Amino acid sequence: MIRLSGRFRSALIIGIQGIRARKMRTFLSMVSLFLGVLAVVVVQAGAETLERARLANLELQVGKDGTREAYLPGNGDTLPIVHDTLTGRPDAVAVATYQAIVGEPGVMPINPGGSPFDQPGGGSYPGMGAPVYCDPYGNCRVAESAGGDTPEAPVPGQAIELTLNTLTGDIRQFKPFRLISGEWLDFSSVPSLAPGLVLNREAAKGFARHEVPAELRLTGAATNPTPRVVGVIDDGNSQPVAYTRADEVANWMPSPAGDPAYGPGLQVLLAPSAGDLERLLQLRLAARGTPADQVQFHTIQARQDIAGELALIRWVFLGMAALVLLIGVAGILNVGLATVGERVEEFALRRAVGTSRLLLAGIVLAETLLTGLLTAAAAIGVSALALSTAGAVLGDRVGALQDVVFPWQAGVAGVIAGLVAGLLGGLIPAIRAARIPIAAVMRA
Repeated sequence: MIRLSGRFRSALIIGIQGIRARKMRTFLSMVSLFLGVLAVVVVQAGAETLERARLANLELQVGKDGTREAYLPGNGDTLPIVHDTLTGRPDAVAVATYQAIVGEPGVMPINPGGSPFDQPGGGSYPGMGAPVYCDPYGNCRVAESAGGDTPEAPVPGQAIELTLNTLTGDIRQFKPFRLISGEWLDFSSVPSLAPGLVLNREAAKGFARHEVPAELRLTGAATNPTPRVVGVIDDGNSQPVAYTRADEVANWMPSPAGDPAYGPGLQVLLAPSAGDLERLLQLRLAARGTPADQVQFHTIQARQDIAGELALIRWVFLGMAALVLLIGVAGILNVGLATVGERVEEFALRRAVGTSRLLLAGIVLAETLLTGLLTAAAAIGVSALALSTAGAVLGDRVGALQDVVFPWQAGVAGVIAGLVAGLLGGLIPAIRAARIPIAAVMRA
């Protein structure tokens, strides 16, 4: 073991000396290999960044893996039971979804149907080209001509239509929304008569562009409350959405009891450990007459759903990067063969003074491996700098580049690619160097 360690040290030292003595050839070898290693690093970094972005958006929109989820009819039979069962439970949350309008009464919203503000349709539903009439409760329909049965669309006014999600608890344990400004909903305080709203990015964009009166219109509400905007979050949704406490909205909504047709969309999210709560909820709903097939929980598996897709994309691009890397290997091979041809006398002399064939091969391999490592370091440095610059310049416009960090997996892939290229490119020159006969020293 000591003898092998000494040979390895000698090969490494002589290899470094060879690189220093032939700087131009080392530089040319690095140039031929650089693009190949860079391609591997970029593909790996891009795949890791894409995977993180996709998983982050999936968790924001769908929920964390392992979360138990169910969609229930939000009518008078289920809504009171769900709210009563889940309110105050830290391991569960119910989300009731309404369509709401904030702003002047009796006017058409700036974004009919809750469409994004950059694609509002100019007072029409996207792709329809016809004016839209929206009643005070946020129900919109296409308006006919003056002689038709449908009333003419009211004049556009200062009102914004959005999706309103009412929560029984903190949903961020299941969907890790990113707080941008302000604060999140406080579920520990007494419910306020002025519902607090947390807006997503798209909704905040609309409120920043338009001065909208603070009047919240909900279907079924007897009186329009005055909401308070308390924060802005990133929920990964391109539609304008607001979040509020269910008990604050309930102050203004009539009781849905006894009206099975009334109710919003209702989503229930449970922690994986809340099996007892899941069974309790199913029993209470079944006792109220809710069919069992309408109370079906399933486990969210966002990572598993996209794992195959991401793996296929990664392998396709890694295959393309490997082809570019092979071109670099061919460049190292050519330079290595030329270098061995010029150093025949040197290697023969070393053989004459007792250097083993294995050590000669090790010297050549040490040079190519060191060249591969230097190239990998350069490629990793360029990739990290480019990714950091892209995040600083484009982070505000491209969500995937916000707070992006160069993935360590890409650095490992670059080092491995450099070593493999150095090994493949130096193997044949090393074998040729080891086979040089001692008699070749007579040429000197």
